[in-house]
Amino acid sequence: MMKLVPSRLACLLIAAWLPLQASAGILEDDEARKAILDLRAKVDNIARDLSGRLDNKADKSATLDMLNQHEQTMSEIAKLRGQIEVLANEVAKAQNAQRTLYADLDARMKKLEPQQTTIDGQSVAVLPSEKQAYDAAMTTFQSGDYKAAAAALQDFVKRYPESAYAANAQYWLGNAYYAQRDYKKAIAAQEVVTTTYAGSPKAADAMLNMATSYAELKDLARAKKTLQQLVSKFPGTPAAQSAKDRLAVLK
Repeated sequence: MMKLVPSRLACLLIAAWLPLQASAGILEDDEARKAILDLRAKVDNIARDLSGRLDNKADKSATLDMLNQHEQTMSEIAKLRGQIEVLANEVAKAQNAQRTLYADLDARMKKLEPQQTTIDGQSVAVLPSEKQAYDAAMTTFQSGDYKAAAAALQDFVKRYPESAYAANAQYWLGNAYYAQRDYKKAIAAQEVVTTTYAGSPKAADAMLNMATSYAELKDLARAKKTLQQLVSKFPGTPAAQSAKDRLAVLK
């Protein structure tokens, strides 16, 4: 870009001034003053025009510099936005993983927390895993697969001997053996109910089932004795009434 330096501007002014000096002697004073003023005005206009052009060129150069800086700044901002977007995605993934972890942990914790349920008319607290195992065993029993049910119920009482379901599981274990006509195992299983879980509502029914198993084994003496103990130990229960009815027949 070509720039007009001050020396060149001075030359132009001198070149404009010389014709004025040459004609000064010819013109009258008024005319000379007028000519000088006109020439000065022209010189001033030329100078302003030249200065304006120089300023305009300088402004354009400055504007180009600013545009270049602006483009560079916008490029850097775009890069930063890209980095921010990547970081935001990583944070979102980390948050989702954390939420999944917390949900899984919460589900596991709930499996370890006792939940209220009703067993034989009583509200008790049991672990979800206990209820699930007990329900699965009873579903097998109700399906008629007494061998598999006996195995599941026996496993339950071993794993959860203190569970609120333990007495019921032991009682139905005796019934599973009875259903397979294994009367000796049925009696042994029901004896556990009457001793280990003597306070269970199933204890009276367990004694009645023991008497029935003795009768199946043709041991009427033990059957009668068990019925008498049942009436004495659990008076007023439906099982005791059934025992009385059977004792009347045995007499």
